[in-house]
Amino acid sequence: MKTDQLASSQRTSWFSAIAPGILVAATGVGAGDLLTASMAGSRVGTGILWAAAAGALLKWTLNEGIARWQMATDTTLMEGWVARLGRWIQWVFMSYFLLWTLMVAGALINACGLAGAGLLPIGDANTSRIFWGIFHSLLGLGLVWAGGFALFEKVMSFCIAAMFVGVLMTAILLQPDWKAVARGLFLPTIPPGGLPWTLGVMGGVGGTVTLLSYGYWIREKGRSGESGMKLCRVDLAVAYAMTALFGIAMVLIGSRITIESQGARMGVQLAGELGNVLGSAGKWMFLVGFWAAVFSSLLGVWQSAPYLFADFVRLRKRQQSNTALSRTRAYREYLIATAVVPMILLWLSVERIQLANAVMGAMFMPLLALTLLIMNNQERWVEKQFRSGWFANMVLVVIVLLFAYMGILQLTRQMPSFGS
Repeated sequence: MKTDQLASSQRTSWFSAIAPGILVAATGVGAGDLLTASMAGSRVGTGILWAAAAGALLKWTLNEGIARWQMATDTTLMEGWVARLGRWIQWVFMSYFLLWTLMVAGALINACGLAGAGLLPIGDANTSRIFWGIFHSLLGLGLVWAGGFALFEKVMSFCIAAMFVGVLMTAILLQPDWKAVARGLFLPTIPPGGLPWTLGVMGGVGGTVTLLSYGYWIREKGRSGESGMKLCRVDLAVAYAMTALFGIAMVLIGSRITIESQGARMGVQLAGELGNVLGSAGKWMFLVGFWAAVFSSLLGVWQSAPYLFADFVRLRKRQQSNTALSRTRAYREYLIATAVVPMILLWLSVERIQLANAVMGAMFMPLLALTLLIMNNQERWVEKQFRSGWFANMVLVVIVLLFAYMGILQLTRQMPSFGS
C-alpha cells in the first residue's frame, strides 16, 4: 500500500512540475492550429513537416524569454512593459487583447459546438452546433469559477490525454510513408506554391497571446530565480515537443485524405473522411481527440485571459495588493464576459473582423519578440545569468522578420483563410 502511494505521489509530483508547460501547450493547440496543419498536409503533402517543428522552436524561444524575465525580476511581462517601456505599450496591447478575446473565444465556442454536435447531435446541425457551443462555454465558466487552479489542472490533464491518444493514434493508423515523413522532417523544403501553407503551419502552432498565460501559471507554482528557470526550460521543452508532435500528426492526417471544407466545420468532415479510411473506430477516435483539443483550448483561454485583464486593471490603478489575481473582481468579470459575449458570433458572419484579427495577431508576435530582445539584454534590468544568449537573440530576430512578413501576407490576403 505504501509503495503504491509513493508511486502515485511521484507521478503527481512529476506532472505538477511540468504542468504549466503542458497547460500552455494544450491551450495553444486549438482547432485553428489542427485544421491549418491538416489542410496544409492535404494541399502540399508531408514535405512541410519540418515547419511544425520549426514553429514549436520559435514559440519555445518566446515562452522561454517570458519565463526568463519573470524569473529574473519576479514580475510578469506586462508589469515589465509598464515599468521599463512605458504605459503606452499596456494600452496598445489591451486594444489588441480585447479584439483577440472576442474573436478567439467566439471561434472556440463555435469549434466546441461543432465537436459536440459531431459526438452527440441534437436536432438539426445548426441547432446542435449552437446548443453545444453554449453548453461548453458555460461549462468552462463553471469549472474555472468554482474549481480553482487545482481542478483546472485535473480537467486539462484528462483532455490532454484524450487529445494525445486520439490525434496521434489516428496519424499512426493511417500508415503514412515513414521514409517521406523522415524527409519532410529532416530535409526542409517548400513545395511549389507551398510558401503560404508552410508559413501557416510554422506560425500557427502554439498560440499567440496564450503564451503570456505561462507567466501566471508559473506564479501559481511559486517559481522564481535560477531554480525556477531550470524547471521552466524543462516543462517548456516537454510542452513544445508535444506541440510539434500534434502539428506533425495533423499534417500527416491531412496528407492521407482529401479535404474540401473550410473553418471549424472541417473537423467534422475530417472525421467523416477518416471513417471511410479507418472505419467507425477511426472516426470516433479522431472526434474525441478533436473535441479534447478544442475544449482544452477553450478552458485554457477562459482560465488565463482574465489574468491578463486583471493584471491590466491592477497596473492601471497602480494598486499593490497581496490578493491573488484570480480572486479579484476584474478577473471574475472578465471571465464572465469571455464566456458570454462571444456567443453572439454563433449567429454572425465575421469574415472581415477575422482578417483584421489575423493581421493584428501577426503584428503582436514581432512586438513580443522585440520587447524580449530589449528587456532580456539590459544589464541594468536583468542579472548576467538571466540575459539572453546569442541563439535566443538570433531566433527572436527571425521571429520579428518572419511574423512581420506574415502580417503583410495576411493584409494582402495571400495567407490561407480558416475562418468559420
